Amino acid sequence: MTKATSRNTLTIEPDKSSLSGVALLRAFEQSFEGILVTDEQNLIIAANDAFSRMSGYLVEELIGKDPRILGSSRATPETYASMWQALASSDYWAGDIWNTHKDGSIYPCQLRIAVLRDTDGRAKNHVANFNTAITNHEAADRLAYLAYHDPLTNLPNRLAFESQLEQALHACERENRQLALMLIDLDNFKNINDTLGHQVGDQLLQNVALRLRECVRSSDLVARIGGDEFVVVLPEIESPLTAARVAGKIQSNLADSYQFGDHTLYATPSIGISLFPFDGNDPGTMLRNADTAMYHAKSAGRNNHQFYTARMNEAAGERLQMENELRQAISSISPSNCEFTLNFQPQIETKTGRVLGLEALLRWNNPKLGPISPARFIAIAEETGLIQPLGDWVIWETCRHIRNMKLEGITGIRVAINISAQQLRHDTLLQLVRGALACYDLLPDDIELEITESTAMQHPETTLSILDQLSSMGVMLAIDDFGTGYSSLAYLKHLPIQRLKLDRSFVTDIESDPNDAAICKATIALGHSLGLELVAEGVETEAQRDFLAKLGCDILQGYLYSKPMPFDETVAFLKAYQAAHP
Repeated sequence: MTKATSRNTLTIEPDKSSLSGVALLRAFEQSFEGILVTDEQNLIIAANDAFSRMSGYLVEELIGKDPRILGSSRATPETYASMWQALASSDYWAGDIWNTHKDGSIYPCQLRIAVLRDTDGRAKNHVANFNTAITNHEAADRLAYLAYHDPLTNLPNRLAFESQLEQALHACERENRQLALMLIDLDNFKNINDTLGHQVGDQLLQNVALRLRECVRSSDLVARIGGDEFVVVLPEIESPLTAARVAGKIQSNLADSYQFGDHTLYATPSIGISLFPFDGNDPGTMLRNADTAMYHAKSAGRNNHQFYTARMNEAAGERLQMENELRQAISSISPSNCEFTLNFQPQIETKTGRVLGLEALLRWNNPKLGPISPARFIAIAEETGLIQPLGDWVIWETCRHIRNMKLEGITGIRVAINISAQQLRHDTLLQLVRGALACYDLLPDDIELEITESTAMQHPETTLSILDQLSSMGVMLAIDDFGTGYSSLAYLKHLPIQRLKLDRSFVTDIESDPNDAAICKATIALGHSLGLELVAEGVETEAQRDFLAKLGCDILQGYLYSKPMPFDETVAFLKAYQAAHP
């Protein structure tokens, strides 16, 4: 009574010799329930008028489509997994779900699905019956609950949160009370999902939800609005200090360890706080400002809380503009159009006063924003991944300048290039260095690659492998900003490095601060015991120079000798300096 007339359509065709075929066709066409039939590939091959009215789709719009176009965000992955498991084991499933109408609205319905198999037992069709007239009060209540709650944590969801926040704001406005909204984001939660799986991640989120509820009063609102983001609303606070105390309590509670089987996990929070009436008077503004404050908390080192200020919002706008300009500047780099330049700062041998090398330092002069400090744009480049193409350009441009210096008769000068963590992890770094050296007919010892101490500690096995290969090529390697990170000396001693660079923060007060003096003395002694050269950055006075020379520091770099200079000035400086120090 049914036959496939083409790949994507099914004709319900009655048996002319019996009344049962006609009855089947009429039952399909005139049923008050919506009916869908899918084929072996789970594509729709038939639908009745009742389902067309229910869903808003014309029958011909449904033919050939996957039924997932009807799904909604309120139907959880667990529901679908249970459904397919039941169909595979018993050829039948029934339950309550939410579907999406063609106009985008969401509606509840009862669904029953049966599997039709051929004589060989293979599933040929699925027949689904939809009924929107829910009479089961328990099912209706459950659907209503799911509409306003997160199924994983049972906390109110974003829809419920926005509704309750709006009511709380109106009440605070009437009664002249203050309100605090906290947006809470778990630090590095993605790493847990990626390494241990979503099941462990889900368990962690459930535990976080329980701990959050323990931190606040029953009258306060706790909701999960997506992923690892939670919100807490304190509708009655005496002052911002109240919100700060609660945020501190949340930080303390969430930071305690979580035990799941053999895994001990930690999930510290970054918390952004906006206050009514100071930071907004509607849900959208309050949440947006709390989000800005939360990102400020992350940039301040994570595991802390920050209040929103108007200046934060301005900073966010400035950062977005700078990111857009940076993207445009990198994408349009060409020999005739480049906003980036390299400056070079000399490195002086302490004992002889000779220039042994230069450090290449990136500069950016944007037509709209003007000269921009590397301290500002390098951080953005690293966060957005733009540091990769920008760092590659620096390597090529540095090699080009080294070649031009040699053409000017300047030889025996090694140029140091800073390498980012992203570049070090990228599998093209070795090919890039080889290619740039070959292109400009340079030797490996013409360049030095500097990585920061914190970069050296990331992904130790990968880092060691890449550095070993670079060292085997003959490229000098240095650890920059030594003493500012958290390093393992047991690990560092295995790295094929030749130089340690003392961070300028230790050099600045070396004459007046006994701690800085002690750090410099210990670092220089440590470096020499490992057979390394020591380079001190930020040398600005003769007293600093003399102090470092007394400690045995090998190389000095700083404004005492020269500020970073453009290429032409660098060439003139080197010629004059080499003439004065033959």
